[in-house]
This record gives sequence, C-alpha cells and structure tokens, in this order.
Amino acid sequence: MTEISQRKRIWGWYFFDWASQPYNTLILTFIFGPYFAQVASQNLVGSGMDKEAADALSQAYWGYGLTATGIFIAILAPILGSVSDNSGRKMPWIWLFSIMYFVGAMGLWWAAPENFSVVSTLVFFGIGLIGMEFTTIFTNSYLPTLGDKDDLGRISGTGWAFGYVGGVISLLIMLGLFQATANGTTMLGFEPLFGLDPATKADTRIVGPLTAIWFAVFMIPFFLYMRDTPTVGAQKYSIKASMAELFQTLKSLPSRPSLFAYLGSSMFYRDALNGLYTFGGIYALGVLEWSITQVGVFGILGAVSGAVFCWIAGYIDKSIGPKPVIVGSVLLLMASALLIISLTPTSVLWMTVAEGSALPNISFYLAGAMIGAGGGVVQSASRNMLTRQANPERITEAFGLYALSGKATSFMAPFLIAITSQITGSQRLGVTPLVVLFLIGLILLLWVKPDGENDT
Repeated sequence: MTEISQRKRIWGWYFFDWASQPYNTLILTFIFGPYFAQVASQNLVGSGMDKEAADALSQAYWGYGLTATGIFIAILAPILGSVSDNSGRKMPWIWLFSIMYFVGAMGLWWAAPENFSVVSTLVFFGIGLIGMEFTTIFTNSYLPTLGDKDDLGRISGTGWAFGYVGGVISLLIMLGLFQATANGTTMLGFEPLFGLDPATKADTRIVGPLTAIWFAVFMIPFFLYMRDTPTVGAQKYSIKASMAELFQTLKSLPSRPSLFAYLGSSMFYRDALNGLYTFGGIYALGVLEWSITQVGVFGILGAVSGAVFCWIAGYIDKSIGPKPVIVGSVLLLMASALLIISLTPTSVLWMTVAEGSALPNISFYLAGAMIGAGGGVVQSASRNMLTRQANPERITEAFGLYALSGKATSFMAPFLIAITSQITGSQRLGVTPLVVLFLIGLILLLWVKPDGENDT
C-alpha cells in the first residue's frame, strides 16, 4: 500500500471539519433551527395560542428534542470510545455515523408546513445530530497522531478555522442560490434554484439535502487519507473488555484531579455554548422579529469571525498553551450572552432606544461575531487541552468521556431554556441560564493544570 504523507493525513483530517460544519451552521443554528421554531409556532397560533406563548413553546420543543438526543449520545459515547481503543479501529464507526449524518440531514426535506410533524422532524434531526457528534468523537481522536505536542494547538485551530470557512461557503450558497427573501428572490437576486417554491418553504427545506450532499462529497479526502493504525493485542469489538476498561477509567478519575476538573469545566461551558448556538437564531427570529435571511447573514458574520479567530488562536495556543485561550474565550462568550439577553427591538444593554432604531440589530450582529470568535476558539483549544490531560493509549475513550462530559448535561442548557421559556412565556428571559453555566465552567478551570497530571 502506498505510504500516505503526514501532510495529506493532516489535510484529510481538516476536511472532516469542512464537511461536517454545515450541520452546525445550516441546520442546528442559522437556517433549520429557526425554521422549525417558526413553523411550529405558526401551527400553535393556528390552533388558538397567543403568539408570544407559541414562540416560547416552539423554542421549548426544540430544547426537548436536543435533550433527548444529548442523553442518547452521553450514554453511548464513552462505551464506543473504549470499544474503539480496544479494537484499534475507528474507521468502521466513522462510516456508520457518517451514514446516519447523511440520512438525518436528508430527511429534513420532508418537514413541510402543510404536514409538519414536530416528532418526526425532531427524529430525523436527532439521527443526523447523533451521526455528527459521534463522527466528531472518532475523528478528534486522530489529533495526537498528526504532529508534536506543541504543534497540536496550531493544527487544531487551523482545522477548526477551515471548518468555519466551509460553513461560511455553505451558508452563502444557501442564501445566494436557494433561500428566498421577502420579495421572492434569493439574496443575490435569483429565483430559488430548481424551481423551489417559497410558498411550500421548499427553498428553506432544501437545507437538509444540501447539508447531506455537502458532507458526502467533502468527506472523500478524509476517507482517502486517514487510516487506522494496527493495535498490538487488539480485541475486536469486545464489549465486555471495553466496559471493564471504561469502568476502571471512571474509577480512576478522582485520583486524576486535573482531568476530572477539566471534564467538569468543559461540561458546563460547552453546554452553555451549545445553548447559544442552538437558540441564537431562534431568539433573533422571535424577539427581534428577523427573517430567515437576516439570521443567515448573522450566521455568515459569526462564521467568518470564527474562522479568523480560530486561525489566530491556534498560534497563540502553540505559544502559551490552550488553558489561557479557553479562559479568554469563555469570558467573551459570557459577555455575548449578557448582551443578547439585554436586547429587545427597543432596548440595548437594558437601556431604552428609540423605536425603529438600528442599534438592537447592530448589537445582535456584534453578539454573533463574539459568539463565532469565542465559540470556535474555545472548541479548538478544548480538544487540544484534552490531548494534554488524557492517557495517550486510551485517547478515543478519553474523547468519548469528553463527549460524555459535554452530553451528560447537554440536556441542561436546552432543558433550562425550555423550562424558563415556558414558565416565563418569554424567549428573552429563557436564555438567562446560559450565563450561570459559563460561570461554573470558568470556576472549575481553576483546578485544571495546563499539562494535566504531568504538570509540575
């Protein structure tokens, strides 16, 4: 077999971020998430519910769907990671979950307003999200094999930046060629491609097939250049042995306080970040009364900001390590959450502005740039930080635990937002729990050593 160069392996690994990013950008955050909330709310209003209450309940539905998916991922992630480490095989799992990503994204095409089903739509969305999350676990575990320890921060940051560029381009394609504005044409002034009818929301629902096809095409370099490394003494898919190994790892966590604290810290700040990603577009649609196109422009700004700052932060990470980068990013994200909570069509930072003022919209765009920058950087630096905290021989299991820590409470942000939104009947107040989650994550970082238990 022809030897694959390290440069090709790195670029193949980068292409996973490029291929998978549209599920976050197009579906979870900026196009389909707001579309789901909009259609669900319209159906509730049609059944006689007050609009503000309908907006809050539709946001709650989305939160409950994410809660169920998060629990499923939390249970299986560390188990599959342990199985993968014991077998030495990651690629079969990546193929399996890539298929789930494709099927789940493609299925969103059938979420048409005239026969809209909250349950079936959330099931397809969940299948795709599970596929995306699990492929991420297995592909992230290749990171330590791509370079020296001190260079992993730069590689991780560049990969995340590359993924954001993919997200921007996919969003531009969606807005420029498919998504109709109020006048019936796309942002570039074209009729939606393939004769997609805005009256049936086909111009928006195409986001599912677009995301699925994008993933299938751009995963090709990954599958061409990434290979599993044979493991001495591998036990092929031994669930019993893998569960025993996982149990021992879990038992050992209290004796590894830095790793333990890091998993706890990242659990809270990543959960809060996912809340910002998931509900930012829905919030703009409901509170600021934006259109899907405006939310998409917000997404472009956030993704461009994320790409630029991830690339810069990768070099900062290489210079001073990932921990200070994480701290700075969490502080920026807390500030963005507070800014969002303060916004209404007639207020900024809880201060009243003139009706019709552009300041609330401008401020929300600023918040989007802050979320893009802080969110991308914190995730890039976080996966590098895990390589410093984990046992190199159990790296996939460690990323499974990392996913567990991210998903064990991944229901928390959506659930707290859902409950707060439903109780208060206010989307704006519903987002307030995110600030507390960021703060808890920041406090727990105090016990995290920059180089893990080997840090003297």
